[in-house]
Amino acid sequence: MPEADTRSFIVDRENDRFLLDGAPFRFVSGSLHYFRVPRVLWADRLLKMRMSGLNAVQFYVPWNYHEPEPGVYNFNGSRDLTAFLNEASIADLLVILRPGPYICAEWEMGGLPAWLLQKPEIQLRTSDPDFLAAVDSWFKVLLPKLYPWLYHNGGNIISIQVENEYGSYKACDFTYMRHLAGLFRALLGDRILLFTTDGPEGLKCGSLQGLYTTVDFGPADNMTEIFALLRKYEPHGPLVNSEYYTGWLDYWGQNHSTRSISAVTKGLEAMLKLGASVNMYMFHGGTNFGYWNGADEKGRFLPITTSYDYDAPISEAGDPTPKLFALRNVISKFQEIPLGPLPPPSPKMMLGPLTLHLDGYLLSFLDILCPHGPIRSILPMTFEAVKQDHGFMLYRTYLTHTVSEPTQLWVPNNGVHDRAYVMVDGVFQGVLERNMKHQLFLIGKMGAKLDILLENMGRLSFGSNSSDFKGLLEPPVLGQTALTQWLMFPLKVDKLVKWWFPLPLLRSSHLQAPSGPTFYSTTFSILGEGGDTFLFLPGWTKGQVWINGFNLGRYWTRQGPQQTLYVPRPLLFSRGALNKITLLELENVPPEPQIQFLDRPILNSTLHKTYIYSLSADTQSPSEPMELSGH
Repeated sequence: MPEADTRSFIVDRENDRFLLDGAPFRFVSGSLHYFRVPRVLWADRLLKMRMSGLNAVQFYVPWNYHEPEPGVYNFNGSRDLTAFLNEASIADLLVILRPGPYICAEWEMGGLPAWLLQKPEIQLRTSDPDFLAAVDSWFKVLLPKLYPWLYHNGGNIISIQVENEYGSYKACDFTYMRHLAGLFRALLGDRILLFTTDGPEGLKCGSLQGLYTTVDFGPADNMTEIFALLRKYEPHGPLVNSEYYTGWLDYWGQNHSTRSISAVTKGLEAMLKLGASVNMYMFHGGTNFGYWNGADEKGRFLPITTSYDYDAPISEAGDPTPKLFALRNVISKFQEIPLGPLPPPSPKMMLGPLTLHLDGYLLSFLDILCPHGPIRSILPMTFEAVKQDHGFMLYRTYLTHTVSEPTQLWVPNNGVHDRAYVMVDGVFQGVLERNMKHQLFLIGKMGAKLDILLENMGRLSFGSNSSDFKGLLEPPVLGQTALTQWLMFPLKVDKLVKWWFPLPLLRSSHLQAPSGPTFYSTTFSILGEGGDTFLFLPGWTKGQVWINGFNLGRYWTRQGPQQTLYVPRPLLFSRGALNKITLLELENVPPEPQIQFLDRPILNSTLHKTYIYSLSADTQSPSEPMELSGH
């Protein structure tokens, strides 16, 4: 590498190209998100990207992953951003960085911290002083960390994106975009290339004088038309597609998305022939572990699955796919690719079936789940109002009169965000769900205990201009009576699983076919080295699963399309040591409470399919599902 003072990455407008250290350069890049891949696997994934012929990696920085509460920052372990930049450098990949503040990425709230909503009136992604103050204080921590990694300072970051597809957001607040551009310049200097990315329809509000304009589109779109439109905003300089879609995301209850190899390779080749620089989104998708998935709002609330496999060239488990080899072949026509074979797929493992044991009902652990006791309020409060970002909260009240006939329980104004599990005196009654299921019928004596467990299924990451508050947004109504006098228990489920369940707790006596929110667990050992595996939960309904205290994410077997959860080998203890698996099943347990580990994923079950959208024949072919999200 040249010395820092001679290093440069600039736009050569006269010749419609980039110059790297004065020489013509184009990037062929791929997206990978460090926050979707366990840290011990970063090097493996980056090496495979380099061996595929890529010369750059593009990634987002999710603000909410690093600032869990105002002024508290976390850059340790899987959040060690400089360690990831260093791994990219070792893999000989340049970096295209997208720090937001909003990132979409199908990530919880598009990367914005939920604590912003503690000010309910805040206008996100605008020049609202409350929003700008939070952004400024975050970037004053983040951007100085990036400064030494800028290319001209001896690092590997060649360009930085300002905001993310801002033109798709109705606010169209140029004051906000100018403020961000000024902040980036103040903290990073004038030499780093700053750019914007938008879909073709977003260029009008998303581009800004002084920032290099780039576009995003997929294999099904008209490249010639879109690049011609881009030229109206950026008449000279290299053509750049910052998100060329190799696949697509999945929603619970819809088909698994795929993009054909021939369409993806044909589109890439056409762009490279034009001399364009291209980033493939995603090159390796990874996993929405824990509660980190986002959601879309397209006519209704559509949460994203735990798997973010994306039908990408490198699978969720990090294996090269036929799509990768086809793309590598295209890239090799335009630039040198590293010699040598790609690493083979990782070893996979099968195990089971294993029978799980009942640990007890969620309600019987309330003292440990909510050690400080409940919050009292006449009207129910949101997750944000009680500073509960993720997971679950229990709302409890008592019936003020006897309801002897089945009586309708409902929440006005679609006020269940996002799913409610209803119990009377500890007996599960059923589910209310945002946009989908609006009422249940209950009976109960005066003084009966009404418990409503609320699940936050991920905040909107795209397709909304309103803040996505969670919990009961309105008081539930029973018959004609609005229910008041609530106790709210913000639940620390992960702490219970990690710290308390390893202790020998008293197990509840086995009740007949438990239903409603219930914990199950078992232990198992792996002889030998083990391998990556996929947890299959046949017959289970919906819930959350932990392995050795690590939150693998949500399962929703009943809904699909995803039927297995990826379990990376580093999460498991091998050579005979005991592993513990814990499930929180929210609804119904199968007659045989068993699970098994498979050696391949099932991401495309067509059970219980719901076709929400009619695709008109003239605009969509069946193999190209409607584009329902941005990034």
